[in-house]
Amino acid sequence: MLMLLPGGELGMNPSMDDMNLIQAQRHLVRDIGEEIDLEIGPGDDDPSFANTPLLGGPSEEPSVEEQDESKQMSMVSQLPNADQDILKAQPAKRKKKVVKRWREEWADTYKWAYVDVKEGTARIFCSVCKEYGRKHRRNPYGNEGSRNMQMSALEEHNNSLLHKEALRLQTASKDKVVVDKPIYVKAGSIIEAALKRDPHEVEYIQSIQEAVHALERVIAKNSHYVSIMERLLEPERMIVFRVPWVDDRGETHVNRGFRVQFNQALGPCRGGIRFHPKMNLSVAKFLGFQQTLKNALSPYKLGGAAGGTDFDPKGKSDNEIMRFCQSFMNEIYRYFGTDKDLPSEEMGVGIREMGYLFGQYRRLAGNFQGSFTGPRIFWSGSSLRTEATAYGLVFFSRLILAELNKDIKGLRCVVSGFGKIAMHVLEKLVAVGALPITVSDSKGYLVDEDGFDYMKISFLRDLKAQQRSLRDYSKTYARSKYYDEAKPWNERCDVAIPCGSQNEIDQADAINLVNSGCRILVEGSNMPCTPEAVDVLKKANVIIAPAMAAGAGGVVAGEIELNHECNVMHWSPEDFESKLQEAMKQTFNRALKAANDFGYQKESPEALLHGAVISAFLAIAQAMTDQGCV
Repeated sequence: MLMLLPGGELGMNPSMDDMNLIQAQRHLVRDIGEEIDLEIGPGDDDPSFANTPLLGGPSEEPSVEEQDESKQMSMVSQLPNADQDILKAQPAKRKKKVVKRWREEWADTYKWAYVDVKEGTARIFCSVCKEYGRKHRRNPYGNEGSRNMQMSALEEHNNSLLHKEALRLQTASKDKVVVDKPIYVKAGSIIEAALKRDPHEVEYIQSIQEAVHALERVIAKNSHYVSIMERLLEPERMIVFRVPWVDDRGETHVNRGFRVQFNQALGPCRGGIRFHPKMNLSVAKFLGFQQTLKNALSPYKLGGAAGGTDFDPKGKSDNEIMRFCQSFMNEIYRYFGTDKDLPSEEMGVGIREMGYLFGQYRRLAGNFQGSFTGPRIFWSGSSLRTEATAYGLVFFSRLILAELNKDIKGLRCVVSGFGKIAMHVLEKLVAVGALPITVSDSKGYLVDEDGFDYMKISFLRDLKAQQRSLRDYSKTYARSKYYDEAKPWNERCDVAIPCGSQNEIDQADAINLVNSGCRILVEGSNMPCTPEAVDVLKKANVIIAPAMAAGAGGVVAGEIELNHECNVMHWSPEDFESKLQEAMKQTFNRALKAANDFGYQKESPEALLHGAVISAFLAIAQAMTDQGCV
């Protein structure tokens, strides 16, 4: 759970060494070996703590004061019971002399901490945000005044989002040759400001962190981009509304709808509508931000948006879904239009849902000049719309392999997810000669050591259409196995394509991928890796293709559908794939060029990851600069 950390600005100097970091300005720091007073109430401190060295350091001989105190306690225990009762009735709070030695190993590990006096009591503070104890994160163990309790609270703080970002920025600034110190502090303050404004929006804060990290070298070269980034991170419009609907039994239900029109500097918004019970404003903002960058990176310059609802379409009848979609559109239709917002399919929204949504929009708007890109292939338009995103992922994988002088034929590929994109990825991998071996759902994953073929993929589609479990697949194909409560990332593979949901790959999964031989990870879903997982993959030189670049196929298909020429003619699959491949190649080259311009070699695992963000941001920043502060 993300917690907001109150406190001052990030005042870290990248050139400070470990001990200088401890001795932060404007705070009194105790000298090595100096005694400090800690207020300890009865029962608050662990009696064994005084004799336990910090972090396994060498044991220290008790001080003279501690020996005297021990003697006094033993004398008290020898007194008659009545005298002991009198002594116990005296005030409970007392002063205890504790020797606080900044051992070298302690200071190296806890370089983010220092000792200072607060209201007459010595506290252990954090050098990043200048707070202590419960000010970092509520301490469930007891009084933050005792030494071990203070350290417990600060250790929790050491894992907090803001603190990790501050230390990461400091480390990054040390590694860079060209460093503009005020800019790095300012970049950190961008994240700190977002944390203060939206402390509980975990997904959105994570996406901001990744973007700021990728843009460090850009911001270091031009401080003007700091103010652009601050404006960009606040969406132009956020719409939250009630969606009442009636089920087949006549009972009334209420869900919440969202639409975040993130940025329109490059053109009208375009972005998906997601129906999922975990949908909230944080997810909508995160998806809108990612879509804004994705659209800016694509050959077709558009603004970005995202939205949806916490409605769960699973288990609902067609009539219930139709009534819900109509109620949803009754509120949001006024924000849609050819020059305003272009909604499209997302998780939980397919051809059926988009048809209902468009039908109600057409009725309310009074014309057929629709701005919906999803279902129009059935009325007049291009083919392969639903396959475009998935096919684009495979084309992007081939572009990466071509740079490495390798071919995708025969490579083992692990795929997660069991939705439209995952199934079309399997289909295209088989077409190009790769060996896809896995799919997964919310309860586990299925592996087929012989790999999937067209017949097996057709059987998987039947299972999904009949709402049957993936377990039933292994009853038909003996060389397959379904693993409950597991993920596919420990299977031996060359390429990984996560097509599930955000943060589906954590640090342990990333380690499994590296150990399984994975060399390329292509993001089929938005932000599938946690920050810790990304760090593991980069250290292992696994090339990461970000979703904003690899997933641009959907943007390309949407724009082709909106083209007037496309409305009066039917594109053949070959023509469509040719246009899609060309667009993916342009996106790939644009990301690599931006990475190279800012010092990332194309062999680096960060090249595509950072280059995609840099290229997209520079396009948006130029438009925002030209248009002024609006």
